[in-house]
Amino acid sequence: MNDTEAPDTVASATPAQFANLQADAASGTDLDLDVILDVPVTLSLEVGRARLPIRNLLQLNQGSVVELERGAGESLDVFVNGTLIAHGEVVVINDRFGVRLTDVVSPSERIRRLR
Repeated sequence: MNDTEAPDTVASATPAQFANLQADAASGTDLDLDVILDVPVTLSLEVGRARLPIRNLLQLNQGSVVELERGAGESLDVFVNGTLIAHGEVVVINDRFGVRLTDVVSPSERIRRLR
């Protein structure tokens, strides 16, 4: 097999794999999502943000207080892999912190924010 044969083989195999997914989506049948259900994602919570010059950042030490842009009673932002998916509030369950979701961002809104 020479170098010119390999790309043709790969190119002809790749569209066939995606053709089945496109056909399932077009026909309205449910896709089997079991293959991705065990994929780990990173869930993170954002209490607030602050912008400060590097000069002030270098002056921070133990006991320093950084004022955040968010008020004390406002909800947290909940991110999955860096994408905002919900807002919530901190709860304590059995001496551990948790988050109670108060508002979930709709799938259409998540897609709109990606653009």
